[in-house]
Amino acid sequence: MAFSSLRGASSGLLAALKKRPRLRRRQAGASAVSKPAAENVPNTIASLAPLTKIISQYLDPKDVERVKEAYRFADQAHLGQFRASGEPYISHPIAVTEVCAGWKLDADSLMAALLHDVMEDQSIPKQDLAEKFGADVAEIVDGLSKLDRLEFATKAEQQAESFRKMLLAMARDVRVILIKLADRLHNMRTLDAVNPEKRRRIARETLDIYSPIAHRLGLNALFRELQDLCFKATYPNRYRVLHKAVMAARGNRREVLSKITEAAKAALPAAGIEAEVSGREKSLYSIYTKMTEQKKSFSDVLDIYGFRIIVHTLPECYLALGTMHQLYRPVPGKFKDYIAIPKLNGYQSLHTTLVGPYGTPVEFQFRTREMDHVAEEGVASHWLYKEEDVTLNNLQKRTHQWLQSLLDIQSQTGDSGEFLEHVKVDLFPDAVYVFTPQGKIISLPRGATPVDFAYTIHTDIGNQAIASKINGEFSPLRTELRSGDAVEIITSPASRPSAQWLNYVRTGRARSEIRHYLRTVKYEESVAFGQRLLNQAFDKLKLPHPVDDDPEWEKLAKGSGASSREEILADIGLGKRLAEVVARRFAPENAMLATTAAAVDEITSTANTAILIHGNEGQAVQLAPCCGPLPGDAIIGGIRLGHGLVVHMEECAVAQRQRAREPERWIPVAWDTNTARHLSTRLDVTVLNERGVLGRIAAEITDADSNIIHLTMQDDATATGVLHLTVQVDSRKHLAQVIRAIRHVPQVQKIVRLKG
Repeated sequence: MAFSSLRGASSGLLAALKKRPRLRRRQAGASAVSKPAAENVPNTIASLAPLTKIISQYLDPKDVERVKEAYRFADQAHLGQFRASGEPYISHPIAVTEVCAGWKLDADSLMAALLHDVMEDQSIPKQDLAEKFGADVAEIVDGLSKLDRLEFATKAEQQAESFRKMLLAMARDVRVILIKLADRLHNMRTLDAVNPEKRRRIARETLDIYSPIAHRLGLNALFRELQDLCFKATYPNRYRVLHKAVMAARGNRREVLSKITEAAKAALPAAGIEAEVSGREKSLYSIYTKMTEQKKSFSDVLDIYGFRIIVHTLPECYLALGTMHQLYRPVPGKFKDYIAIPKLNGYQSLHTTLVGPYGTPVEFQFRTREMDHVAEEGVASHWLYKEEDVTLNNLQKRTHQWLQSLLDIQSQTGDSGEFLEHVKVDLFPDAVYVFTPQGKIISLPRGATPVDFAYTIHTDIGNQAIASKINGEFSPLRTELRSGDAVEIITSPASRPSAQWLNYVRTGRARSEIRHYLRTVKYEESVAFGQRLLNQAFDKLKLPHPVDDDPEWEKLAKGSGASSREEILADIGLGKRLAEVVARRFAPENAMLATTAAAVDEITSTANTAILIHGNEGQAVQLAPCCGPLPGDAIIGGIRLGHGLVVHMEECAVAQRQRAREPERWIPVAWDTNTARHLSTRLDVTVLNERGVLGRIAAEITDADSNIIHLTMQDDATATGVLHLTVQVDSRKHLAQVIRAIRHVPQVQKIVRLKG
């Protein structure tokens, strides 16, 4: 839209805004109130001059004028609105836009920053913004707006949904989160105006969500400032005391710092390296964190100062490192090469800790000017939207992959709280760096396992993982990975994710993919099994099977709170509905009688209607762990609420007790002629406690084509002991072969199969 038409189109809405009632500000941390014109009118005047000066350095005049037009619109929209500090509210959007201008964001971003509260505070429609300022600006502002117009059960639910909307908008356009971070930074800088309780709540939210996102995007200067501001808001007294201590230490250690600076500035040119040397203090929050985690007093934290050496080329980073290692003795184990293996957020630098004068440990960082720029401003230093055809660098590719993963997680997660949980997992633990078999470096959070690695490579590899090799040796899937490990995943098309994996995965993507698979597969299996149970019920009642589009399905769904036929079938498969009761809804009216206990007994005694069991149906049909039935055993099935069909041995004491309580939930089942292999059963083996007996028993079990999957031993320091074995067999006949093989060991005295 041309500027002239933009100005003309906005004039009518500006006039209308003058008549709009002012709405109370609701956004956390940026408290604003409406005041009568004569009451406490502040003297502060919000000026656009500093912002204009910044943006004029990199935007063309036409774009500068577009930004000014957005300012005039926002100024009129917020007229009469004041912050809790007493300043005109427009001062906040201007300050946010100045932060964005420091990152050299484009004109659309700056316009969205100026307008970021007009939809939320003044209820200006998104369509109006799109018509006046363009679709991009409207989309960004919409992504920044909270969801106050919707009703939520709890504050936590509202916050989770707001974060989800913001992060998904960020996944589509990273400018959303850059403006949101600038917004949160200014709110934190002006937090003194709100009450202490609200101040602490906003600080905690910032520390949990916004600060890690800043780190994830490589905005380290912003990351450190947010942490310090949160520390100040949460523990004002501790902040004040620690700040005073650091100021005092700065004076006490001035001599040490000046000595190191002079030595470095002399040694580097002597080695032919032109470098910029600067000293820096660790942030107060990082010092406080180190004190609390390591239980140290301030006087024990020696490395509160560090030095940054900036050179021209990458090889000079390593030359400067060697020069400083000759000057001061390095501390073993304190060297990190983030140039060869950058952090996830694109950070590159060499880190080393040296023992300076008087035994003081001092950290040095070596980087080029380009690396320093990325280290401080992250993704904003090479902004993705400057040129559409620009080739993405590694930082941008990693950022794009992470943003895309947010969309993948969203597609598999319906609940806002669960989505936020997955995202927070990735924000932002320490990383470990492992290698694929092809030598590619993969970065994972500390504590990650081969399952996390598998899902990072591809969803199908994660879903089909059965084992892993770490550095060429087979290792359990729950093994914690370490930096430098070479990892290979062994897959099988027959494998499927296990709910147990959720206990030890660390990445949000792996957790989301596993939960999504378990939910989807369980639902599909439950629908299929529910159809089998319902067909059986129709056969028992001698009723015709209804077609899928029978109108009775819709009536039944509406009357029982289900959304579809599939949901009714899934409920039957999960034991939430009885198949006979559903089947009777399709009977002629005179046959719709209540099921009596006698009728149930008559129905369930019919052998030819038994459900056939394969043993590998999935989550809808489970073999009871209490008795471990095997093909060949007499079995019976119980419909357990939320679990589907649970198959027991007929003689199982647990099954007999449950059947006596709820006979209507038990149905006849029988083994199919083609059953699964490798079913588990438990044995107690009493043996003479002699050397080598366990090895001989294991060898006999292997020779019988079986496998031990779990083993414990009860040893009371007597002549005998009891081995508790869980073995894999194909059938009752195969189990008999295994038992005969175990009896070949002379030390075996007794073998008992556990059936309850």
